[in-house]
Order: sequence, then structure tokens, then C-alpha cells
Amino acid sequence: MNPDLDKLQSYPFQKLSTLLEGATPNAALKPISLYIGEPKHPTPQFIKQSLIDNMAGLATYPVTAGTDVLRTAIATWAGLRYHVSLDPATQVIPVTGSREALFSFAQAVIDRRKPDPVVICPNPFYQIYEGAALLGGATPVFLNSLPGNRYAANLSDIPDAVWRRTQLIFTCSPGNPTGAVMSLAEWKALFDLSDKYGFIIASDECYSEIYFDEGNAPLGALDAARQLGRDGFPRLVMFSSLSKRSNVPGMRSGFVAGDAAIIKQYLLYRTYHGCPMSPPVQAASATAWGDEAHVVENRRLYREKFVSALSILQPVCDVDWPDAAFYLWLPTKGSDTEFARQLYIEKNITVLPGSFLARDSAGVNPGKNRVRVALVSTVEECAESARRIADFIIK
Repeated sequence: MNPDLDKLQSYPFQKLSTLLEGATPNAALKPISLYIGEPKHPTPQFIKQSLIDNMAGLATYPVTAGTDVLRTAIATWAGLRYHVSLDPATQVIPVTGSREALFSFAQAVIDRRKPDPVVICPNPFYQIYEGAALLGGATPVFLNSLPGNRYAANLSDIPDAVWRRTQLIFTCSPGNPTGAVMSLAEWKALFDLSDKYGFIIASDECYSEIYFDEGNAPLGALDAARQLGRDGFPRLVMFSSLSKRSNVPGMRSGFVAGDAAIIKQYLLYRTYHGCPMSPPVQAASATAWGDEAHVVENRRLYREKFVSALSILQPVCDVDWPDAAFYLWLPTKGSDTEFARQLYIEKNITVLPGSFLARDSAGVNPGKNRVRVALVSTVEECAESARRIADFIIK
């Protein structure tokens, strides 16, 4: 077996299951699960219908690069959303969900011939980044995101000797679990370091379409590069997904876009990786990327949930609106694991301890004494969960 498998930690949800073993929840209360970032809003009917209408495609092998129709739909959407011009033939690849792509991308770009390669990950983080680095033969180095500067990463925390070994950096904006959005100044600082040291930037933007002000969409990596005059997006690839945007996590549909030279080599890898998207899913994905009305309605529901939950929670704890995404990064004023276990026992609500989403770095675990609350349930259940959590906090 690959010895690097021994370096992998249990996934956060496995750790949560272990934490809750033997705990009996309050049977008088309906269970509410807020621990996983799985959208619960209904899948739009027109997307489901597109899947049905294109079932004949199951009789053909899909092409790894995707259909011209889907790549064009993605490039068109990115042009409207980020004000960029992407060549559908050379700068876009459909992928079977951003999770798979984030992992496989690291396997494709890490150069094991160079000594001691490093992959930098945000901290807290999506655990795929760490696993992708380890199974790619690299060392993950964690860059803390702390509340003092609205969770902006301090790039100066990484010493020059580490930057020199860095081959890839994962960014997540809007962030999981903080919801923080990177500013243009932050992107410029990162681009300058990429120019100096030659590493690739993998920008995970799967929460980009969950935000609260219709006139103020989160800045994306491609748009930041465009504003800074970085033609061709050198050493930059972004990852996006329909899962959160269109409530279709089971479709496993996303895309990567950016530097054409990197995209070309990554496509070569994917032809061997064996992960082309099913033809009916490609057709339904093109349909989904072409419609914004359902996305606006999706945001309205999340906005309603945040208004309700925060009106209940803010009087009893220090929690605020995130920049974007659908998480509350709730302080616990004590052990996050004990908070999560007791909340489950007393209030039948399942949340995720923040320390499960982070690693000790520079003497700090930035997830310690916080829990991630995913406001993915119904508006009514999110309000009910906020009431229970508030009661739990003040008891």
C-alpha cells in the first residue's frame, strides 16, 4: 500500500461520529443536523428535467474535456460573473465536482523530482487540501486565518525558505468555515509571491454564489487577476461548482479554469484519471450555468436564515455575518468538542467542532473553541436551532 496513506487523518465527520458515540440526544426535541455543508434547498425542476431529457447520452462514452456546449456555457457564465474572457477550448475543463478536482490537481502539478515540496493550505481548511498534498508526496504547511484581521491570512508568517520549496497554494474564498472573502490587495500580495517563487495557485471558490448583497458579489481570483493586468492568468487555476450554487451536490458537477498551459497538462492527467462527466450531467450542467434566477432565490433563502439566526444568537454570543458562504463560525467560550457533544445531548443539534477543521500551526489551532454551524436546513429549522443554541449558551 502507498505509505503516504498512513499520514492521513480521519475525516472531520468521522471524528464527529467518534465524539458522539454513546451520547443519547434529547428525544423530546426533533433532531437538526447542521454539521455538514450539504445544501438542503430543492433542486430546481428545470435542472432535473434536463437530466431526464438527455438520458440518451448514457449510451455514449463521455469525453474528458467535456462538450463544446458545456465549456461554452461555463465560459459565458464566468465572463458575466467575473468580467473575464475565457477560451472554452483551452482554459476550461468540466470536472466531476470541485472536491475530486482539487485532489487530482495536486497529484498532477506537484513535482516530486524537486526536494521536499511544500503545499500551503489555509487553516482552518477543507481537509481535501491536506490529503491531496500528502498523497502527492508534499508536506502541507498551514497558514492561520484568525479573527483579528477578519480572517485574512498573514503571508509573512511563511518564511522565505518555505516559500522557496512551495509548489502549490490552496486558497478558499469565500472561506470554509470563516466565510471570509479575499480582497484585491490580498490577491496582489499572493500573485507577487507566485511571480517571485513560481508556485501555482489553486483557488477554491465553491461558495462564491452564496452571498447576501445582490449588488456586491465576492471577488474571485480570475477577476482579481484581470483587474491587476495579469493576462492569461499565469500560474492561476480556479475551481467552481454547481453543488451550492444550484443545490445539486449529487450531480457532482464543477469546473476548473485559468492558465491555459496548466489546463492543458491537467487535461492530459485527467484522460488517464478516468473521471469524465456523464453526458446527461453535462447537458443539465450547461442548463444550470445558463440560469441565474434560481441562484438569486437561493441567496434569498440563505439571507433569510442568517437574519433570523443572528437576531437570536447575537444577544448571547459574539457572532457576526460572514462575508459570504452559509456557515456561522461560532465561539464556544470553552472546549469546542465538549460544546458539540453537550449540545447534541441536550438540544439534539449536531454541529462540527472547529478543531476538527484545523491543525496546530505556530502554536495555535485556529478552530479551537469554535464550532461550525451550517445554515443549510429550512428557514424554520435554522431559527429553531438558533433558539436552542441560545438557550444552551445562557443556561
